[in-house]
Amino acid sequence: MANRTNKSLVVRGWHRAGSWAVLFSGSYRDFPAPGVIYAASPVSGAGEEISQRPLQTVRPLAERLHLTPITHWGHGDENRVAADVAKRTGVVLVCWEHKLIARALLPALLGTQEVPGVPSKWRGDRFDVVLRLDRAAATEPWSFQQQFPRLLSGDTDVPM
Repeated sequence: MANRTNKSLVVRGWHRAGSWAVLFSGSYRDFPAPGVIYAASPVSGAGEEISQRPLQTVRPLAERLHLTPITHWGHGDENRVAADVAKRTGVVLVCWEHKLIARALLPALLGTQEVPGVPSKWRGDRFDVVLRLDRAAATEPWSFQQQFPRLLSGDTDVPM
């Protein structure tokens, strides 16, 4: 485990990170293995350490799949991440600061497209849900679903 600060995962977070690594390893049809993984940068533009959690969450999966997470963007760069993701094909996994997913990253990715069911706010106690966007081609509209793998005790299948 990496350094233990208030910017790192708690024990339950490490358990969940290991569970995500198994879930997204390609063995489960509804949770395909990503070809690309993004994680919010653990260092600010000024070189200050910020939250390590997104990178720590995907590190076990990245190691299992022999991928290097893309971490050159951080909080405030959601438009850049969304633009880069939108250009890609295949399965892309993005791990970001949870509050900014609904508030900034999803709106940047979806643009003007209205997609039913996309949450506009992320509940601060929810780390057990996958927000999945799919589209057939770069010019096609996105579809959306919330997925609830229920990996750890106490996880729920109640939508956000």
